[in-house]
Amino acid sequence: MAETSERAHEGYEDHDEHEGHESCDCGCDHHEGEAHDGCHGQGDGHRDCEHGGHSCGGHEGCGCEHEGHGCGHDQVAMFIVGPIETNCYVYISEGECMVVDPGNSGAKIAEHLPDGVRVKYIAATHGHGDHVGGVKALKEAVGGSYVIHPADVELAKHAGEPCELGYAYDDNAPDPDLTYTEGDVIKVGGASFRVIETPGHTPGSVCLVGEGSAEGVCFVGDTVFQGSCGRTDLAGGSPEDMRASLARIKREIDPHTTLFCGHGEITTMEDELASNPYFQ
Repeated sequence: MAETSERAHEGYEDHDEHEGHESCDCGCDHHEGEAHDGCHGQGDGHRDCEHGGHSCGGHEGCGCEHEGHGCGHDQVAMFIVGPIETNCYVYISEGECMVVDPGNSGAKIAEHLPDGVRVKYIAATHGHGDHVGGVKALKEAVGGSYVIHPADVELAKHAGEPCELGYAYDDNAPDPDLTYTEGDVIKVGGASFRVIETPGHTPGSVCLVGEGSAEGVCFVGDTVFQGSCGRTDLAGGSPEDMRASLARIKREIDPHTTLFCGHGEITTMEDELASNPYFQ
């Protein structure tokens, strides 16, 4: 796996108050008075850690950060992109890969994909610009089918325009090649990912639950963060839908699953069930 990624973060904006919680630009909700631990980017320098059987090691190189996760014969790499440090993931299995949430720097991500691996899907967990702003450049560079939930297609088409938080990303997302909804399955090599709809942060938010060689992996976008959940005060957000989605995740996601979040630290379902106040 290429040992580089894009890091373009200059620092988070100050928190603002929202419905008794602190919210930040990364999309997380935080309990009032809590430290802002669940949504910062990866720390500088080399890190080694383990998450649910996925070994990973961070490093610095070319002014950016990357983490690789071994998953049997499959691999997951993480690129931190854009002004609010979105986690873009690359899942590789049997010579194919799926790029999840290329929020910015699509051409740079393309440069660092491993040789000989075919990009099959560019998958968006939702349509906010910080998760789809790099789709156009990435697709032009490496191909692949861009897929998103139909409820967020229009939102994604404005990724290159200033959003409610004042940020604009590389490009508006193109028309999707495919859309996915509840129960759909996309396959990458020996891995399968089942779509579960988890609205709340946006109407078309989804989680991608790994099966086959990806069992124990779940890409949760901005629905779940370490110790927190996605904010619901942006256009299309719904506190009621978020509560229902979190209740569903609590019921349906195996505790041994590794959660690959849209910002901040990778975590596990077991840890979030034990300590995340939104699952209590």
